[in-house]
Amino acid sequence: MGEPSATEPWGWQLDGHHLNLNYFILGEQVVMTPSFWGSEPAVATTGEYAGTAIMEDEQRYGLAMINTLTDAQKDKAVLETIKTGNNIMTQAFSDNVVLDYAGISVSEFSSAQKHQLMRLAGIYIGNMRESFQGVRMDEIEKHLDETWFAWIGGSDEDSTFYYRIQSPVVLIEFDHETPVGLTHMYPRGVPYKEHIHAIVRTPNGNDYGKDLLRQHYLAHPH
Repeated sequence: MGEPSATEPWGWQLDGHHLNLNYFILGEQVVMTPSFWGSEPAVATTGEYAGTAIMEDEQRYGLAMINTLTDAQKDKAVLETIKTGNNIMTQAFSDNVVLDYAGISVSEFSSAQKHQLMRLAGIYIGNMRESFQGVRMDEIEKHLDETWFAWIGGSDEDSTFYYRIQSPVVLIEFDHETPVGLTHMYPRGVPYKEHIHAIVRTPNGNDYGKDLLRQHYLAHPH
């Protein structure tokens, strides 16, 4: 979209069923959202890529995060202890969704818990080039006390679950989904670990649904 330029706005999109990446570039401003990843199954058991697994760190670090919380903190963070369906809120067809904060405020976390949350967020932000990662992580850390963490489901190793990290500058969702392509193996309507969706959005920061080019022209005469 547009011509690659050091001064003018341009971008690109990679679009697929379980992968959608959107890049917007304007000078030194880089927005890599919405970014969506998913898979069903989550682990290849046969064929050339047998043993390949997707999003293991996102699952493992998510579980580590919820299990660092005290019982009192879990009472706030956990919205539902049983996961009965799909919970992701900001994927396809929800471009301009207004999503209330939910769960527990990160301002109530200890320094170690805040560090764990930053490690979890860093898994997603780490998909950007290293020079941009630092800028993005600094931005997230600056708003850490305005960040909320929410959880649905169990917190055991074999649990299915959903979690959300939400602040004025980042929105991350991870969700174990119900089967679509493997309904011959798994019951319909019951979430399972072989179908994963995850998305990163940029609230208030040139995510899709914003007319970035119009904003640019309003701010900069041509």
